[in-house]
Amino acid sequence: MANPQFWRGAVYGITAASIWGSMYVVSDLVLEIVPPFTLLSARVVLALLALLPLSRRHGLATTPRRSLPALLALGVVGIGISLGAQFIGTDLSTAVNGALVTSASPAFVLLFAMIILRERLTLANLSAIALATLGVLIIVDPASADFSSQTFIGDVFLALAAVTWGLYSVLVRHVSVRLAAPTHTLTVYALIGGLIVSLPGSLLELAQGAVGDIDGGVALGVVYLGIICTAFALRLWNRAFALVPATVASLFFFAQPLAGAVLAAIFLDQRMTASLWLGGILIAVAVLLALIRPPAPNAKGQAAT
Repeated sequence: MANPQFWRGAVYGITAASIWGSMYVVSDLVLEIVPPFTLLSARVVLALLALLPLSRRHGLATTPRRSLPALLALGVVGIGISLGAQFIGTDLSTAVNGALVTSASPAFVLLFAMIILRERLTLANLSAIALATLGVLIIVDPASADFSSQTFIGDVFLALAAVTWGLYSVLVRHVSVRLAAPTHTLTVYALIGGLIVSLPGSLLELAQGAVGDIDGGVALGVVYLGIICTAFALRLWNRAFALVPATVASLFFFAQPLAGAVLAAIFLDQRMTASLWLGGILIAVAVLLALIRPPAPNAKGQAAT
């Protein structure tokens, strides 16, 4: 039976991915008014404002200087490059293409987990990933994707987002264990690292007058994306990868497209189709397959709290 930390990590990861599933419903409204990098910078700043007051309790000020480059680089990869590429890709491609391409992130998590963490890939891991991927394909319907020359550049950015998010997630576990970095400290510095990439892009957008008229609904959407989808969900995701082997935690990502489809059915009046039910069942079975036979606890893999 898995230790309590494993199960807490599973809850954290699934919750974070489910919250990100709601992000697409809100982003559709906000991105019509606020351009991508400006929105990303706003999200990061709001997240920092939410997390920094807790930093004294979590020992942020005592972080060794030698650890700062690794922590900031983590944010450059995961927040700045990955989320920035996702925004650009979504803007230049289609929502269906985005869902299909970024659903490859768990596969890249597995790849980087084997290369960087030397984690062993089991038949159960592969079976679960294959089953969950099939579930996503059933929900999203690849037949409605448009991989034409018009969307090529956007699709390249979406692929970059998938690769870098997989790398970021694995590096979270690597840094958590190697540097014994508490999750709160790791998250705060990762957000600061993300600003290194997002701020120049947002300044360029603002110089071009790309921001529209912001009303109460848009402002509320930005706050939700910053506090809930960035500060809260990112901290949960980072904690999940600190507690759970990356080869298992990669499956938690599949809660995102499932939650997004369910929320779209609820709030956007989209019909709960048979494909949504079938895809959801396959994703649930895949996650359960990984959780029923978790890896044995490894003393060396315990991360800082």
